[in-house]
Amino acid sequence: MDVNLVLSFALAILISSSPAAVGVDATEELKEAVLTLDAGNFSEVVAKHPFIVVEFYAPWCGHCKQLAPEYEKAASVLRKNEPPVVLAKVDAYDERNKELKDKYGVYSYPTIKIMKNGGSDVRGYGGPREADGIVEYLKRQVGPASLKLESAEEAAHSIGDKGVILVGVFPEFDGTEYENFMAVAEKMRADYDFFHTSDASILPRGDQSVKGPIVRLFKPFDELFVDSEDFGKDALEKFIKVSGFPMVVTYDADPTNHKFLERYYSTPSAKAMLFVSFGDDRIESFKSQIHEAARKFSANNISFLIGDVADADRVFQYFGLRESDVPLLFMIASTGKYLNPTIDPDQIIPWLKQVLHAHSFLTHYGNLTPYVKSEPIPKANDQPVKVVVADNIDDIVFNSGKNVLLEFYAPWCGHCRKFAPILEEIAVSLQDDQDIVIAKMDGTANDIPTDFTVEGYPTIYFYSSSGNLLSYDGSRTAEEIISFINENRGPKAGAAAAVDEKTQIDAVEEEDTDDLYTAYNRDY
Repeated sequence: MDVNLVLSFALAILISSSPAAVGVDATEELKEAVLTLDAGNFSEVVAKHPFIVVEFYAPWCGHCKQLAPEYEKAASVLRKNEPPVVLAKVDAYDERNKELKDKYGVYSYPTIKIMKNGGSDVRGYGGPREADGIVEYLKRQVGPASLKLESAEEAAHSIGDKGVILVGVFPEFDGTEYENFMAVAEKMRADYDFFHTSDASILPRGDQSVKGPIVRLFKPFDELFVDSEDFGKDALEKFIKVSGFPMVVTYDADPTNHKFLERYYSTPSAKAMLFVSFGDDRIESFKSQIHEAARKFSANNISFLIGDVADADRVFQYFGLRESDVPLLFMIASTGKYLNPTIDPDQIIPWLKQVLHAHSFLTHYGNLTPYVKSEPIPKANDQPVKVVVADNIDDIVFNSGKNVLLEFYAPWCGHCRKFAPILEEIAVSLQDDQDIVIAKMDGTANDIPTDFTVEGYPTIYFYSSSGNLLSYDGSRTAEEIISFINENRGPKAGAAAAVDEKTQIDAVEEEDTDDLYTAYNRDY
């Protein structure tokens, strides 16, 4: 199994908490606070602004709908900022804006980009998704990349216990080390907060006698702070990315964890995900064991996560997990996905060893069997369009000996809904042909075999009775698809038996036998 299957999930799983009460006046006129852009005016509008924020959204996206009023409220405040901050949006699901979607790497919704200097400098948005948080975050982005700390009170307020904070300590605010720190701060400011000081004694943790130059990274997890004296730009960036990422990522409602979740799910590595109720009286034992596992298997390219089941409904839906199995440990490795339900804390490390054994030797170990997400097999499957799920795809598609047209769809997909009556028409038209099956599979509710490449919906494949698997990229009309099926279908039922019978009858004329062999070889 390709562990990169979770890339498409990287943003979709981020928890959008219910909009909190915000300081923005809800009665303020919000109309046109957010600019609407499209392929026709995008370049012109972006070029006019030294700093503009663009949300790429889809009309059907629940996260986008939840963000919309918060984004509007923030826009109404930020347009009065000095300097003004402009917020805009693009319907990335509109085919007319496809080039913009591709250009800016929009793979999930909403995707927010910060565009500076007329669009020549584009960065991801790494801030909150409620109005007050958006306002505070973007005001920071238009100000200096690093702020000067001059008192213990300022340091305590700025560092606190939320998020990753970088503080550069310098005897003088000049020189190569200071300049490199400022350059990295400018480059990474969308994801981290930077400060600088000449007095380490005001900092809440670490050696307060150092004079610098030194960079101190504060974080609310693991060892709480780490120092580095390497001011090479590449080395400094690596230090921040490595030291600023938790050994075990937490999946809960805390918005400060969202960027860690995004990186967790988008990093190409095996995944070990422990889901438990954070109200469980064994929670400290679970945390201790998953952290110990992260240390023990640090050389095995495994990313670890602990999640609160109360906030993990989207993860459970995506992977087909059940709350009744909590506490559970779910693993994604190159050999497959594995699930250990109702696990105890002291079982975590031994079970991971089993998975690693299976991963290393490409075999199943003991009672360890791959987990497959599947909808239930339909009790009745007698409609013209057959329903395929992960647990019956072998029977209906690969082992049926028939010619099968299979559509992978998503319930929320507008193009899929438009194609549904066409697929029904095809199925009705061909329902008297016993060698042809027209089927569909919900790609969001079932694991899709690696034989298929599904990067969007609908995706259509054809598997012939002779074992050829073809993707269909033509016109989505009944006439074109039926023609494609007839051109690529295998032999009708009984054709192979007829060939064998004919070739064994000596009375058949030679030219007829040759024709049959030609047909046989062509079809097989």
